[in-house]
Amino acid sequence: MNTLRELQDNFIANVFDSNDNGFNQSILSDSISGARRLQIYHNNIYISLTDALNAVYPVVSRLVGDEFFKFMATEYIAAHPSRSGNLHDFGNQFAHFINNFQPAGELVYLSDVARLEWAYHSVFHAAVSPSFDITKLEQITEQDYHKLVFAPNPASQLIESPYPILQIWEANQDARELDKNNNAIPETISLDDGETRLLAIRRNLDIDFQTLDDAEYAFLAACYQQNNFFTACEAATQVEPECNVGQLLLKHIQSRTLVSFALQY
Repeated sequence: MNTLRELQDNFIANVFDSNDNGFNQSILSDSISGARRLQIYHNNIYISLTDALNAVYPVVSRLVGDEFFKFMATEYIAAHPSRSGNLHDFGNQFAHFINNFQPAGELVYLSDVARLEWAYHSVFHAAVSPSFDITKLEQITEQDYHKLVFAPNPASQLIESPYPILQIWEANQDARELDKNNNAIPETISLDDGETRLLAIRRNLDIDFQTLDDAEYAFLAACYQQNNFFTACEAATQVEPECNVGQLLLKHIQSRTLVSFALQY
């Protein structure tokens, strides 16, 4: 006789995989067979998880169309069944999945658009950050600057792509005539329009996508990777020797991109 845990594991496995492996014989049935009962659960969970993916990735869905998105979502759910009790966690590997999904291979930018949409979703649901205590930073002596490690706002992420993914994202919003700077969005977007380096950050309940230059991105990327201040400075100045890293640091403390610091010994 199967244990309760074994029954539960077999039930979950059969909900996500509709192939008959005999488990339906363990289900008491009357007018509805065990196989049919499992199929109902299977259909409902796939519909629910597809809807969850569509809610997180509306631009990806719009770019490929409803039917292809459903096909892609079905394949993703089978390969990456939900492992969390929080539905907000579902879909975190969708961009990686798309990057290796051969039927979407010609859409070379699609996985990066998905990364942008997951960043939007993650940043929106992230924890509230503490306030930066600038007075404590002022107490750090110059000889300890190399030990400083700055912590990023948990409601922020960096995004980098060789494609103009912000333009693509903006062009596929419901109100898409103007971008965030009130500039007209072009009807067509060339993939040769340039690379994208972005900071996605939550301000109150709004998600802001801030375009970064190469040196600023390098500086923040080093901070987000928990490198010390000197390493972050070197990363920025290697890209732009005249970069004023002091101004960069102050800017991102004041704008709450960086929210705390520690000394790394």
